[in-house]
This record gives sequence, structure tokens and C-alpha cells, in this order.
Amino acid sequence: MVNRQTYTVLIPFPTEGGHWSTVGQELDLLDVEATALRTAGRLELTSVLAAAQDTPPAKQAATQKAE
Repeated sequence: MVNRQTYTVLIPFPTEGGHWSTVGQELDLLDVEATALRTAGRLELTSVLAAAQDTPPAKQAATQKAE
């Protein structure tokens, strides 16, 4: 069975048929469909965004400095 994951749109991009995605829209995509869009910063795994919101701001700042 094909493993799809839920991604959240950060920056709109064209989808099929001349339509565009919207910020905050959740899409169920295959990893191969999402790879280029994640690299370009246009979407992120919904679970990663949820975990980032649960992290205290001080820890987020320390994590960003470490990167």
C-alpha cells in the first residue's frame, strides 16, 4: 500500500488544472510528490509544524542558533 503523509502549505503553488493551493491547506501527498516542494520551502509535514508549536520559544531559538 502507498504511504501518504499530510503536509501543510506554507507558500501557495500551482496544483492541477490551473488551480493554486492556499496557505494552511492540508494535502495528502506521497514523499516523492512532496520532496521538491519541501526543499523549496513551500510545504512542511503537518506533524513537524504541530511539534514546533508545542516547543517553548526559548528552546526554538536555541535550536535555530545551533543550526
